[in-house]
Amino acid sequence: MTGPVFAITRRFCASVSPTERSTSKTASARVSVFWACWPPGPLERENRSSISARGIETERVTRIDSPAMAAILLDLDGVLHISGRPIDGGVRAVRELREAGHRLRFLTNNTTHSRRALAEAIRSYGIELADDELQTTPVAAARVLSGRRVLALTMPAIRDDLEGVELVGENADAVLLGGADETAETNQVFSYMNLARAFSELEGGADLYCLHKNPWWQTARGALLDAGAFVVGLEYATGTTATVLGKPSASYFEAALEALDADPEHAWMVGDDVDADIGGAAALGMHTILVRTGKFRDEAGAWSAQPEAVLDSIADVPAFLESVP
Repeated sequence: MTGPVFAITRRFCASVSPTERSTSKTASARVSVFWACWPPGPLERENRSSISARGIETERVTRIDSPAMAAILLDLDGVLHISGRPIDGGVRAVRELREAGHRLRFLTNNTTHSRRALAEAIRSYGIELADDELQTTPVAAARVLSGRRVLALTMPAIRDDLEGVELVGENADAVLLGGADETAETNQVFSYMNLARAFSELEGGADLYCLHKNPWWQTARGALLDAGAFVVGLEYATGTTATVLGKPSASYFEAALEALDADPEHAWMVGDDVDADIGGAAALGMHTILVRTGKFRDEAGAWSAQPEAVLDSIADVPAFLESVP
């Protein structure tokens, strides 16, 4: 049973205190900057307030017409946590970014939990987050596929987020593949029989969509094969090309920028995946930060995209942004 909702007001303003030492436990504040970014603009200010779905009123003092107050897109997996284990310094980093007046949006290619469950998990780490600040691929898929008959090879937990989509077992207009997880359900969802069913629907004229096309993801047990391998297999078998609904698709990043009313040149993407996070954001003209956690591999010469900065972890992001000329 839900109790009464009490209004809570939180006030944030830009801080002028000295930058604190990073709490990263790995190689402390090691920063690699590839090229400089925009200069700060005039410090015009405006008070903005909003009330979240949880009844929390937030009043922020923001700088208007100043690139120094950026929109920040934060990846979840590998940046804020790995297999549900929070990354050191994440709570403080998010708090400091909010206090500095930055507008935040949290992005994820996670396709194994509903948006509500993911938001609750992030809040359990101590990070303040409203459900509508979290952008997930199933919600994006629901907008694109609303009203269509869809054969969905996805984890059952995200079905509620596919609102407006007619889920069917045959005669589909579209085939949708989600991602794998660390449970035995992956064996059932991506069984040979289900993949053969998807192949048959595609041969019959259905369109192919995927929530993401990741070949693997990082877990506490190490790297695990993801469903991108199955997407590529279906593309090869049918001669079709899948439409990617999550990162690194331009439409996914554009939706995030639209939600923050931000232009790409005034936005930063913080991620651990060179292809999905850095490459996708850079293609739109966004600034990018790669963190040395999660999927990070120290193979700069083989990276498909070059980030503007490489930091040890999310803990170093606030201080780095303060140092940008």
